[in-house]
Amino acid sequence: MKLSWRIELPQLIIIAAMFAVAAWAWPHVPDRLPTHWNIRGEVDGWGNKFTGLMLMPMIALGTYVLTLVVPFIDPGRRNYENFSKVYGIIRLCMVLFFALIFGVIVRVAFGHRVNMTTVILPAMGVLFIVIGNFMSKIRPNWFCGVRTPWTLSSKLSWDKTHRLAGWLFMFMGALFFVLLFVPNAWALVAVVSIDVLCAVWIIVYSYLVYRDDPHRMPPAGTSPSAE
Repeated sequence: MKLSWRIELPQLIIIAAMFAVAAWAWPHVPDRLPTHWNIRGEVDGWGNKFTGLMLMPMIALGTYVLTLVVPFIDPGRRNYENFSKVYGIIRLCMVLFFALIFGVIVRVAFGHRVNMTTVILPAMGVLFIVIGNFMSKIRPNWFCGVRTPWTLSSKLSWDKTHRLAGWLFMFMGALFFVLLFVPNAWALVAVVSIDVLCAVWIIVYSYLVYRDDPHRMPPAGTSPSAE
């Protein structure tokens, strides 16, 4: 897969900015910082400066490096050329998501009151909707998309499953916004349960399409070996 600076440079700038902000904030924030929030957006976990300021930039950097390397070691790496722009957009959105969460964490570290729920839920919703919008354009590979034994053994299953997954991801993303207006534990349980059912249906659907595909192939490595 050919790299594009139009995709890589913004991600590198965002990640570098996260580390720069962490270094700038380090001497100005207390030694004990909030690191976890409950469903009501209230702080229920604390950590030291390293955890509070460095963890999210390191996660963003690790995710960037991992998603950068994956196309070069994927057995289906040639297909990345067919959805490189989509893959780049998804990677950029993930880095932006981490940067948003980090920005809120820094704001809280300086003593500002922030209801984390009102930040996390819409951010998750947007991330799911964006990924869902591009899901049908992801081409067969071993790391990105809905990878079941059946989507990896049937082009028809891959295509149809990702079209379905795209709609369901956008639906699941919309459900996160519902929690903003129904902020209680039962609403969270309901949304998580629906999301789990959607995920299960995606997996089952991939098998059903595979089963009826006359051009399906045996999953990699499962053909009988020579005696």
